[in-house]
Amino acid sequence: MNKKSTLLASISLALALRYTPAYAHFGTLTPSDDIVTQEDSKDVKIAVKFIHPMEGHYMEMVKPKQFGVLYKGKKEDLLPALKDKKINQFTTWETVYKIKRPGDYTFYVEPTPYWEPAEDCYIIHYTKVCVAALGLEEGWGNEVGLETEIVPLTRPYGFWTGNVFTGIVKLKGKAVPYAEVEVEYLNESPENPKQVIAPADPYVTQVVKADANGVFTYAMPRAGWWGFAALNEASWKIKHDGQDKQVEIGAVYWVRTRDMK
Repeated sequence: MNKKSTLLASISLALALRYTPAYAHFGTLTPSDDIVTQEDSKDVKIAVKFIHPMEGHYMEMVKPKQFGVLYKGKKEDLLPALKDKKINQFTTWETVYKIKRPGDYTFYVEPTPYWEPAEDCYIIHYTKVCVAALGLEEGWGNEVGLETEIVPLTRPYGFWTGNVFTGIVKLKGKAVPYAEVEVEYLNESPENPKQVIAPADPYVTQVVKADANGVFTYAMPRAGWWGFAALNEASWKIKHDGQDKQVEIGAVYWVRTRDMK
């Protein structure tokens, strides 16, 4: 191969790498039941993963830094109860939480920073989900107080397919104007065992922008679990191989929709 051909090949490879889509990472926090009634089992299984939800690609997840539940304004540390579980040779985590009293339970997780060599940065996704219990719809809008979080402005359960989810993106307790929010469908939903096939890359990760007050809205077109991730750059760095690296912090929230029968 002559020098000109070698140069063209190098340029083509660089362009291909530059424009190869990087599917969105999402921390996932999904309970076996998001609305616990008197007739339901009070034991709720909570699954904690780090994946590309639509594509079903798992990533290794070491034990989180913190994991707990917010109930009636008080936090309970659940980290000791987490057990590791291998899926496709990758480590995920799970536990079973027993519902004892009526009200809204907001589960949250702060993972150990994940090094992503493809992006030359660390990733931390502060992830939340709400479980409604025994008819007392109280507490779903309370903030956990994480570094960054999505605070729901619509009740985050009882969604029919086609309903909208509205939330406000916060960083250090303050709204983030015009925050960009990535949205993905968890493509392994019990409501829809047949996976969705995306016709093009933009269908994999939907993107919406918040308004000047940090508020965003999205209508969910299919039954199952939907994740919302608002990404920002942390004000601190973490060393990797002796060099300071940027930290991507994500505020992630999960909600479930069901088809109207």
